[in-house]
Amino acid sequence: MTEHLTVVDHPLVQHKLSIMRDKNTPTAVFRQLLREISQLLAYEVTRSLPLTTREIETPMQMMNAPTLDGKKLALVSILRAGNGLLDGVLELIPSARVGFVGLYRDEETLQPVEYYFKVPDGIEDRLVIAVDPMLATGNSSVAAIDRLKAAGAVNIRFLCLLAAPEGIARMKEAHPDVPIVTAAVDEKLNAMGYIVPGLGDAGDRMFGTK
Repeated sequence: MTEHLTVVDHPLVQHKLSIMRDKNTPTAVFRQLLREISQLLAYEVTRSLPLTTREIETPMQMMNAPTLDGKKLALVSILRAGNGLLDGVLELIPSARVGFVGLYRDEETLQPVEYYFKVPDGIEDRLVIAVDPMLATGNSSVAAIDRLKAAGAVNIRFLCLLAAPEGIARMKEAHPDVPIVTAAVDEKLNAMGYIVPGLGDAGDRMFGTK
């Protein structure tokens, strides 16, 4: 994966995303769809994982079979909304190590404030996939990637459900070496820093806190 931005335009991804955008979609359905769509996005973000071979015996004969190479990858959820993507990706890659970056957005300055950080050991040797449903202003995402790099991570990818042009530009400026995989690039941010047309606050809709 060399492109800075990959938009997954698969029909199933777009269909599920449209249902999630609908303000009348219930919390339980929203949560289930996020889990499903995250697996489809995970397929794309892991497309270029390195492979090696190991000798196995099938019921027919011996063969050199392709298997994942290197240390198990690390999934890092940008709390709290990132957990919705995390659950789905973990179903696809159950052996992955998991980390968390706790950030909240100051509603006046729109700047991220960190309150928690915990990542797996040996992160410098792992592919790190940071997950957060929304890439809006990009401030929280950039701060999370800053912390991951400070902890030693060098091979990072960013997975999100929706992205705004402003957030994409901010990430590219701050971390041009971090590819972004998303289901859609929306029109813009509004005055409150929310993605338009978007789907509202992903955390509130996922956890029913609105």
